[in-house]
Amino acid sequence: MPKIIKLTPLRCPYIQFKIMPNTKSAIRRVRRVKKQTQINRIRKSKYKNSVKQMEILLKSKDKAEAKKYFSKFQSILMQVAKSGTISKKTAARKISKISKKI
Repeated sequence: MPKIIKLTPLRCPYIQFKIMPNTKSAIRRVRRVKKQTQINRIRKSKYKNSVKQMEILLKSKDKAEAKKYFSKFQSILMQVAKSGTISKKTAARKISKISKKI
């Protein structure tokens, strides 16, 4: 007989509950978190798009274009890492792997 698992916020992170903040500072914090989440999404998508673009350039075997885009790619990754959206070590690792491929 299969085991029935009750979905709780801890086991199922994509289910969101609306919790009303009780204090003024908590209300402000909720507002700030919403803004920061949007900013982080933008940064993360910028990061993912730049990685995909670089992979496309490497697959097309166009070394000149890849070298031209590499400095912009490196800049984007370090900007995202500086803000803390991804870790600095992750950005450095990605840059290192791509530079070896070029």
